[in-house]
Amino acid sequence: LQAFQDELHKQGYTLLVASSSYDPKIEEEQIRTLISRGVDGLLLIGHDRSPEIIDYMKTQNIPALVAWAYDTEARLPSVGFDNFAAMSNLTRYIVNLGHRKLGMISSWTHTNDRARARVMAVRHVMSVEGMNPDDLVLIETDYGIKTGSEAFDKIIDTLQPPSVVICGNDVLAVGALRQARTRGIEIPSDISITGFDDIEIAQITTPEITTMHVSHRQMGKEAADTLINIIKGIPTNSTTELATKLIIRASLASPNKSFFKKNTYYDNSID
Repeated sequence: LQAFQDELHKQGYTLLVASSSYDPKIEEEQIRTLISRGVDGLLLIGHDRSPEIIDYMKTQNIPALVAWAYDTEARLPSVGFDNFAAMSNLTRYIVNLGHRKLGMISSWTHTNDRARARVMAVRHVMSVEGMNPDDLVLIETDYGIKTGSEAFDKIIDTLQPPSVVICGNDVLAVGALRQARTRGIEIPSDISITGFDDIEIAQITTPEITTMHVSHRQMGKEAADTLINIIKGIPTNSTTELATKLIIRASLASPNKSFFKKNTYYDNSID
């Protein structure tokens, strides 16, 4: 957002921000309100929205661009990355380390195409590697450190805990890491944890979090340039794929079965 706003400001545009918490009904209300206020264009996050609201934007002649996702088949142009490919790369690395029992904490997938693609990627790699994708221990939850902690508890309290917990974003991973410390579970010797996005918090945890790096600032800048060009009618490559990069840090290691031999008890009623 900061990079997007900085580039808009350079070219004489002002940014108005509306946050919907990925609630489709709230987002549609915000889109209609912003258009009624005379905005020149819209930057939207992800491709998940109804055909009706896309038709509405087109009938109103309001240019719209999507960030954080890349899909050449979608109705709206995008400046983002392939979430499926990125999470597939991370999952393959995890499996190649020897992990066969996988857990995952994800944002809600029914209204979030990025989260859905990441979950699909994990299951796809499991299938390709001869594992049963239905064995994935998956918890979907709200975005937050506290919800990441609670989801980690649910995964660890299963009959056969996984050797790695793949988190759909770094914030959930921080929550999982915090709860592991609370329960006396050592990372990564007892269990590994990974994130996604490579935001700054992933570098200051103990241990630092293995994650997929996303070019946030580049995405913001290119989204601003692209949207302004569309508004001005300047020919442009309106759909752009950005690269991601696997960042290996200390939260991920080969599986160690010592955790399964421990009697780790934790009373959730104690705050």
